[in-house]
Amino acid sequence: MERYINQRRLIETFIELIKINSPSFKEKEIGDLLTRKLQKAGCRVEIQQYDRSFNIIARKSGGNRNAAPILLSGHMDTVEPTEGLTFSAENDLIKTTGNTILGADDKSALAQILEAITVIGERDIPHGDIEIVLTSAEERGLVGAKRLDFSRLRSQYALVLDFGGRVGNLVIAAPTHHTYEMRIRGRSAHAGSEPEKGINSIKVAAKIVAEIPDGRIDAETTANIGIIEGGTATNVVPKETVLHGEVRSHNIETLERIKKGIFEAAQTIAAKDGAQVHISEDEEYKAFKIDKDDPFLRFLEGVFEGCRIPPVQIRAGGGSDANIFNYRGIRAINISNGMQNAHSTEEQIHTKDLYDGCLVVLKAITEFSNSPLCRQSDSYQ
Repeated sequence: MERYINQRRLIETFIELIKINSPSFKEKEIGDLLTRKLQKAGCRVEIQQYDRSFNIIARKSGGNRNAAPILLSGHMDTVEPTEGLTFSAENDLIKTTGNTILGADDKSALAQILEAITVIGERDIPHGDIEIVLTSAEERGLVGAKRLDFSRLRSQYALVLDFGGRVGNLVIAAPTHHTYEMRIRGRSAHAGSEPEKGINSIKVAAKIVAEIPDGRIDAETTANIGIIEGGTATNVVPKETVLHGEVRSHNIETLERIKKGIFEAAQTIAAKDGAQVHISEDEEYKAFKIDKDDPFLRFLEGVFEGCRIPPVQIRAGGGSDANIFNYRGIRAINISNGMQNAHSTEEQIHTKDLYDGCLVVLKAITEFSNSPLCRQSDSYQ
Protein backbone atom coordinates (compact mmCIF):
# COMPACT_ATOMS: atom_id res chain seq x y z
CA MET A 1 0.00 0.00 0.00
CA GLU A 2 2.99 2.26 0.58
CA ARG A 3 3.71 2.42 -3.14
CA TYR A 4 0.26 3.84 -3.85
CA ILE A 5 0.88 7.15 -2.08
CA ASN A 6 2.04 9.87 -4.45
CA GLN A 7 4.59 11.57 -2.22
CA ARG A 8 5.19 14.45 -4.61
CA ARG A 9 1.47 15.19 -4.84
CA LEU A 10 1.15 14.93 -1.04
CA ILE A 11 3.88 17.53 -0.52
CA GLU A 12 2.46 19.79 -3.24
CA THR A 13 -0.99 19.62 -1.63
CA PHE A 14 0.47 20.52 1.76
CA ILE A 15 2.34 23.49 0.30
CA GLU A 16 -0.78 24.62 -1.56
CA LEU A 17 -2.68 24.58 1.73
CA ILE A 18 -0.11 26.44 3.83
CA LYS A 19 -0.01 29.23 1.25
CA ILE A 20 -3.64 30.03 2.08
CA ASN A 21 -4.12 32.40 5.00
CA SER A 22 -6.83 30.83 7.19
CA PRO A 23 -6.94 32.18 10.75
CA SER A 24 -9.92 31.22 12.89
CA PHE A 25 -13.31 32.35 11.53
CA LYS A 26 -11.70 33.23 8.17
CA GLU A 27 -11.65 29.79 6.58
CA LYS A 28 -13.66 30.44 3.39
CA GLU A 29 -10.77 30.35 0.92
CA ILE A 30 -9.29 27.15 2.25
CA GLY A 31 -12.77 25.68 2.68
CA ASP A 32 -13.57 26.29 -0.98
CA LEU A 33 -10.34 24.58 -2.04
CA LEU A 34 -10.93 21.61 0.26
CA THR A 35 -14.48 21.24 -1.03
CA ARG A 36 -13.26 21.07 -4.63
CA LYS A 37 -10.55 18.55 -3.78
CA LEU A 38 -12.89 16.33 -1.78
CA GLN A 39 -15.45 16.35 -4.58
CA LYS A 40 -12.76 15.48 -7.10
CA ALA A 41 -11.82 12.52 -4.88
CA GLY A 42 -15.38 11.22 -5.08
CA CYS A 43 -16.85 12.64 -1.87
CA ARG A 44 -20.25 14.18 -1.32
CA VAL A 45 -19.68 17.42 0.54
CA GLU A 46 -21.97 19.39 2.85
CA ILE A 47 -21.23 22.82 4.29
CA GLN A 48 -22.65 23.25 7.78
CA GLN A 49 -22.89 26.96 8.42
CA TYR A 50 -23.03 28.52 11.86
CA ASP A 51 -23.04 32.14 12.99
CA ARG A 52 -19.33 32.90 12.57
CA SER A 53 -18.02 30.26 10.18
CA PHE A 54 -18.71 26.74 8.88
CA ASN A 55 -17.70 23.09 9.07
CA ILE A 56 -17.18 20.71 6.17
CA ILE A 57 -18.83 17.28 6.35
CA ALA A 58 -17.86 14.93 3.53
CA ARG A 59 -18.81 11.33 2.78
CA LYS A 60 -17.30 8.70 0.56
CA SER A 61 -19.32 5.54 -0.03
CA GLY A 62 -17.68 2.15 0.36
CA GLY A 63 -18.34 -1.17 -1.27
CA ASN A 64 -18.81 -3.09 1.96
CA ARG A 65 -22.45 -2.58 2.90
CA ASN A 66 -21.95 -4.33 6.24
CA ALA A 67 -19.28 -1.88 7.43
CA ALA A 68 -20.02 1.06 9.70
CA PRO A 69 -18.25 4.29 8.71
CA ILE A 70 -14.98 5.56 10.15
CA LEU A 71 -14.64 9.29 10.79
CA LEU A 72 -11.52 11.27 9.82
CA SER A 73 -11.10 14.75 11.27
CA GLY A 74 -8.81 17.77 11.12
CA HIS A 75 -9.28 21.53 11.36
CA MET A 76 -9.00 24.24 8.73
CA ASP A 77 -7.88 27.23 10.80
CA THR A 78 -4.49 28.30 12.09
CA VAL A 79 -3.74 29.79 15.48
CA GLU A 80 -2.76 33.11 13.91
CA PRO A 81 -2.60 34.65 10.42
CA THR A 82 0.04 33.48 7.94
CA GLU A 83 0.09 36.52 5.67
CA GLY A 84 3.58 36.96 4.25
CA LEU A 85 4.39 33.29 4.87
CA THR A 86 7.82 32.22 3.66
CA PHE A 87 9.15 28.69 3.98
CA SER A 88 11.88 26.34 2.83
CA ALA A 89 11.46 22.78 1.60
CA GLU A 90 14.73 20.90 1.48
CA ASN A 91 16.50 17.94 3.08
CA ASP A 92 13.25 16.20 4.05
CA LEU A 93 12.12 19.26 6.02
CA ILE A 94 9.51 21.93 5.39
CA LYS A 95 9.82 24.84 7.79
CA THR A 96 8.91 28.46 8.19
CA THR A 97 11.66 30.97 7.44
CA GLY A 98 9.88 34.20 8.24
CA ASN A 99 7.89 35.82 11.01
CA THR A 100 4.81 33.59 10.86
CA ILE A 101 3.86 30.09 11.83
CA LEU A 102 3.98 27.42 9.11
CA GLY A 103 0.41 26.17 9.48
CA ALA A 104 1.31 22.48 9.64
CA ASP A 105 -1.12 22.62 12.54
CA ASP A 106 -3.39 21.40 11.08
CA LYS A 107 -2.81 21.54 7.33
CA SER A 108 -0.57 18.50 7.43
CA ALA A 109 -3.68 16.56 8.52
CA LEU A 110 -5.73 18.03 5.68
CA ALA A 111 -3.11 17.01 3.13
CA GLN A 112 -2.83 13.50 4.58
CA ILE A 113 -6.60 12.96 4.51
CA LEU A 114 -6.90 14.29 0.94
CA GLU A 115 -4.11 12.08 -0.37
CA ALA A 116 -5.46 8.96 1.35
CA ILE A 117 -8.96 9.54 -0.04
CA THR A 118 -7.54 10.22 -3.51
CA VAL A 119 -5.45 7.05 -3.48
CA ILE A 120 -8.42 4.92 -2.50
CA GLY A 121 -10.33 6.19 -5.53
CA GLU A 122 -7.42 5.92 -7.95
CA ARG A 123 -6.53 2.36 -6.94
CA ASP A 124 -10.09 1.19 -6.35
CA ILE A 125 -9.08 -0.04 -2.89
CA PRO A 126 -11.92 -1.77 -1.00
CA HIS A 127 -13.18 0.20 2.00
CA GLY A 128 -16.24 0.93 4.06
CA ASP A 129 -18.09 4.21 4.26
CA ILE A 130 -15.95 7.17 5.25
CA GLU A 131 -17.06 10.36 6.97
CA ILE A 132 -14.75 13.39 7.00
CA VAL A 133 -15.22 16.36 9.32
CA LEU A 134 -13.06 19.45 8.82
CA THR A 135 -13.81 21.98 11.52
CA SER A 136 -13.31 25.72 11.79
CA ALA A 137 -12.03 27.83 14.70
CA GLU A 138 -10.50 24.88 16.53
CA GLU A 139 -7.78 27.20 17.75
CA ARG A 140 -10.37 29.47 19.40
CA GLY A 141 -11.64 26.87 21.83
CA LEU A 142 -12.89 24.06 19.57
CA VAL A 143 -15.69 26.33 18.35
CA GLY A 144 -16.39 24.47 15.11
CA ALA A 145 -16.58 21.09 16.83
CA LYS A 146 -18.89 22.51 19.49
CA ARG A 147 -21.18 23.83 16.74
CA LEU A 148 -20.99 20.63 14.67
CA ASP A 149 -24.35 19.06 13.78
CA PHE A 150 -23.76 15.56 15.13
CA SER A 151 -27.15 14.41 13.84
CA ARG A 152 -25.54 14.32 10.38
CA LEU A 153 -22.96 11.72 11.45
CA ARG A 154 -23.21 7.94 11.73
CA SER A 155 -19.69 7.10 12.84
CA GLN A 156 -19.00 5.58 16.22
CA TYR A 157 -15.21 5.83 15.87
CA ALA A 158 -13.10 8.83 14.87
CA LEU A 159 -9.48 9.33 13.95
CA VAL A 160 -8.49 12.92 14.78
CA LEU A 161 -5.24 14.19 13.26
CA ASP A 162 -4.16 17.09 15.44
CA PHE A 163 -1.26 16.29 17.73
CA GLY A 164 2.38 17.30 17.54
CA GLY A 165 5.52 15.23 17.32
CA ARG A 166 6.76 12.51 15.02
CA VAL A 167 4.10 10.15 13.74
CA GLY A 168 3.34 7.40 16.25
CA ASN A 169 1.79 9.27 19.19
CA LEU A 170 -1.75 8.36 20.23
CA VAL A 171 -3.49 10.61 22.75
CA ILE A 172 -5.25 8.36 25.27
CA ALA A 173 -6.20 11.14 27.70
CA ALA A 174 -6.79 14.88 27.61
CA PRO A 175 -7.87 17.22 30.42
CA THR A 176 -10.95 19.19 31.30
CA HIS A 177 -10.32 22.88 30.61
CA HIS A 178 -12.02 25.73 32.50
CA THR A 179 -11.41 29.41 31.79
CA TYR A 180 -12.37 32.33 33.99
CA GLU A 181 -12.50 36.10 34.09
CA MET A 182 -11.90 38.12 37.27
CA ARG A 183 -13.15 41.68 37.10
CA ILE A 184 -11.48 43.54 39.97
CA ARG A 185 -13.15 46.84 40.87
CA GLY A 186 -11.49 49.44 43.03
CA ARG A 187 -12.12 53.20 43.02
CA SER A 188 -10.73 55.82 40.68
CA ALA A 189 -9.10 59.04 41.83
CA HIS A 190 -6.58 61.59 40.57
CA ALA A 191 -3.18 59.97 41.01
CA GLY A 192 -1.40 63.28 41.60
CA SER A 193 -3.72 65.32 43.80
CA GLU A 194 -5.71 62.77 45.82
CA PRO A 195 -4.44 59.21 45.35
CA GLU A 196 -5.48 58.29 48.89
CA LYS A 197 -9.12 58.47 47.78
CA GLY A 198 -8.61 55.72 45.23
CA ILE A 199 -8.36 51.93 45.40
CA ASN A 200 -5.82 50.75 42.82
CA SER A 201 -7.33 47.75 41.06
CA ILE A 202 -4.03 46.94 39.32
CA LYS A 203 -2.28 46.68 42.68
CA VAL A 204 -5.02 44.41 43.97
CA ALA A 205 -4.76 42.29 40.82
CA ALA A 206 -0.99 42.02 41.31
CA LYS A 207 -1.49 40.70 44.83
CA ILE A 208 -3.97 38.12 43.53
CA VAL A 209 -1.64 36.97 40.75
CA ALA A 210 1.24 36.65 43.22
CA GLU A 211 -0.84 34.59 45.63
CA ILE A 212 -2.85 32.09 43.57
CA PRO A 213 -1.51 28.76 42.21
CA ASP A 214 0.28 29.00 38.88
CA GLY A 215 2.01 26.67 36.45
CA ARG A 216 2.33 22.95 37.12
CA ILE A 217 0.17 22.06 40.11
CA ASP A 218 0.62 18.29 39.92
CA ALA A 219 1.12 15.64 37.25
CA GLU A 220 -2.46 16.08 36.06
CA THR A 221 -3.17 19.77 36.68
CA THR A 222 -2.02 23.21 35.50
CA ALA A 223 -3.16 26.78 36.13
CA ASN A 224 -2.31 30.04 34.41
CA ILE A 225 -3.10 33.75 34.26
CA GLY A 226 -2.74 34.65 30.59
CA ILE A 227 -4.15 38.15 30.11
CA ILE A 228 -4.21 41.26 32.30
CA GLU A 229 -6.16 44.36 31.23
CA GLY A 230 -6.47 47.53 33.27
CA GLY A 231 -5.92 51.24 33.66
CA THR A 232 -6.67 54.22 31.47
CA ALA A 233 -3.85 56.72 32.18
CA THR A 234 -0.87 57.16 34.47
CA ASN A 235 -2.54 60.04 36.30
CA VAL A 236 -5.64 58.01 37.22
CA VAL A 237 -5.85 55.45 40.01
CA PRO A 238 -7.25 52.51 37.99
CA LYS A 239 -10.80 51.60 38.90
CA GLU A 240 -10.99 48.25 37.09
CA THR A 241 -8.58 45.50 36.13
CA VAL A 242 -9.50 42.25 34.43
CA LEU A 243 -7.61 38.96 34.76
CA HIS A 244 -8.17 36.07 32.33
CA GLY A 245 -7.02 32.68 33.56
CA GLU A 246 -7.51 28.97 33.22
CA VAL A 247 -7.25 25.67 35.06
CA ARG A 248 -6.79 22.30 33.36
CA SER A 249 -6.81 18.85 34.91
CA HIS A 250 -7.36 15.20 34.07
CA ASN A 251 -9.03 14.95 37.49
CA ILE A 252 -12.24 16.99 37.74
CA GLU A 253 -12.20 16.94 41.56
CA THR A 254 -8.70 18.42 41.60
CA LEU A 255 -9.72 21.04 39.04
CA GLU A 256 -12.70 22.13 41.11
CA ARG A 257 -10.62 22.26 44.28
CA ILE A 258 -7.89 24.38 42.69
CA LYS A 259 -10.40 26.67 41.03
CA LYS A 260 -12.33 27.13 44.28
CA GLY A 261 -9.08 28.01 46.06
CA ILE A 262 -8.20 30.59 43.41
CA PHE A 263 -11.58 32.27 43.58
CA GLU A 264 -11.70 32.34 47.39
CA ALA A 265 -8.15 33.74 47.61
CA ALA A 266 -9.04 36.49 45.13
CA GLN A 267 -12.10 37.50 47.14
CA THR A 268 -10.16 37.56 50.40
CA ILE A 269 -7.27 39.61 48.98
CA ALA A 270 -9.59 42.11 47.30
CA ALA A 271 -11.70 42.57 50.44
CA LYS A 272 -8.63 43.49 52.50
CA ASP A 273 -8.02 46.45 50.16
CA GLY A 274 -11.66 47.44 49.93
CA ALA A 275 -12.02 46.18 46.35
CA GLN A 276 -14.56 43.82 44.83
CA VAL A 277 -14.10 40.84 42.53
CA HIS A 278 -16.71 39.63 40.04
CA ILE A 279 -15.90 36.21 38.58
CA SER A 280 -17.35 34.44 35.54
CA GLU A 281 -16.24 31.08 34.24
CA ASP A 282 -16.70 28.71 31.29
CA GLU A 283 -16.00 25.07 30.59
CA GLU A 284 -14.12 24.87 27.29
CA TYR A 285 -14.20 21.08 27.08
CA LYS A 286 -14.40 17.94 29.20
CA ALA A 287 -11.66 15.41 29.79
CA PHE A 288 -11.55 12.00 28.18
CA LYS A 289 -9.56 8.89 28.93
CA ILE A 290 -9.15 5.85 26.68
CA ASP A 291 -8.76 2.55 28.51
CA LYS A 292 -5.62 0.62 27.58
CA ASP A 293 -7.79 -2.30 26.46
CA ASP A 294 -10.16 -0.15 24.39
CA PRO A 295 -10.88 -1.96 21.09
CA PHE A 296 -10.38 1.15 18.95
CA LEU A 297 -7.06 1.91 20.64
CA ARG A 298 -5.92 -1.67 20.04
CA PHE A 299 -7.05 -1.39 16.42
CA LEU A 300 -5.04 1.80 15.85
CA GLU A 301 -1.97 0.40 17.56
CA GLY A 302 -2.22 -2.51 15.14
CA VAL A 303 -2.43 -0.04 12.25
CA PHE A 304 0.75 1.71 13.40
CA GLU A 305 2.56 -1.58 13.84
CA GLY A 306 1.42 -2.61 10.36
CA CYS A 307 3.04 0.58 9.08
CA ARG A 308 6.22 -0.30 11.00
CA ILE A 309 5.73 2.74 13.26
CA PRO A 310 5.95 2.05 17.02
CA PRO A 311 2.78 3.38 18.73
CA VAL A 312 3.31 5.56 21.80
CA GLN A 313 0.49 6.34 24.24
CA ILE A 314 0.38 9.99 25.36
CA ARG A 315 -1.50 11.86 28.08
CA ALA A 316 -1.94 15.33 26.60
CA GLY A 317 -1.99 18.63 28.46
CA GLY A 318 -4.28 20.30 25.94
CA GLY A 319 -7.55 19.57 24.21
CA SER A 320 -8.61 18.92 20.64
CA ASP A 321 -11.77 18.14 18.71
CA ALA A 322 -11.35 14.61 20.11
CA ASN A 323 -12.60 15.96 23.45
CA ILE A 324 -15.84 17.07 21.83
CA PHE A 325 -16.29 13.86 19.83
CA ASN A 326 -15.77 11.71 22.91
CA TYR A 327 -18.19 13.83 24.92
CA ARG A 328 -20.78 13.43 22.15
CA GLY A 329 -20.45 9.64 22.21
CA ILE A 330 -18.02 9.03 19.36
CA ARG A 331 -14.89 7.17 20.46
CA ALA A 332 -12.15 9.47 19.18
CA ILE A 333 -8.38 9.16 19.40
CA ASN A 334 -6.11 12.04 18.46
CA ILE A 335 -2.88 11.04 16.72
CA SER A 336 0.27 12.93 15.82
CA ASN A 337 0.50 13.97 12.19
CA GLY A 338 4.13 15.08 12.18
CA MET A 339 3.95 18.80 12.97
CA GLN A 340 6.62 20.09 15.33
CA ASN A 341 7.02 23.36 17.26
CA ALA A 342 3.42 24.26 16.45
CA HIS A 343 2.15 27.77 17.29
CA SER A 344 5.62 29.23 16.81
CA THR A 345 7.82 30.70 14.10
CA GLU A 346 9.97 27.55 14.47
CA GLU A 347 7.16 25.31 13.18
CA GLN A 348 8.24 22.52 10.83
CA ILE A 349 7.41 19.07 9.52
CA HIS A 350 9.53 16.30 8.04
CA THR A 351 8.29 15.07 4.70
CA LYS A 352 8.71 11.51 5.99
CA ASP A 353 6.23 12.30 8.75
CA LEU A 354 3.86 13.81 6.20
CA TYR A 355 4.09 10.53 4.29
CA ASP A 356 3.90 8.28 7.37
CA GLY A 357 0.83 10.12 8.62
CA CYS A 358 -0.88 9.61 5.27
CA LEU A 359 0.05 5.94 5.32
CA VAL A 360 -1.54 5.53 8.76
CA VAL A 361 -4.76 7.17 7.54
CA LEU A 362 -4.85 5.01 4.41
CA LYS A 363 -4.24 1.80 6.34
CA ALA A 364 -6.78 2.73 9.02
CA ILE A 365 -9.46 3.29 6.37
CA THR A 366 -8.85 0.04 4.55
CA GLU A 367 -8.50 -2.15 7.64
CA PHE A 368 -11.37 -0.64 9.60
CA SER A 369 -14.01 -2.08 7.26
CA ASN A 370 -12.75 -5.59 8.01
CA SER A 371 -12.33 -5.10 11.75
CA PRO A 372 -14.69 -6.37 14.48
CA LEU A 373 -15.46 -2.73 15.31
CA CYS A 374 -17.78 -2.50 12.32
CA ARG A 375 -21.48 -3.19 12.84
CA GLN A 376 -24.34 -3.71 10.41
CA SER A 377 -25.14 -0.35 8.83
CA ASP A 378 -26.78 0.97 5.71
CA SER A 379 -24.24 2.31 3.24
CA TYR A 380 -24.56 5.82 1.82
CA GLN A 381 -26.37 5.92 -1.47
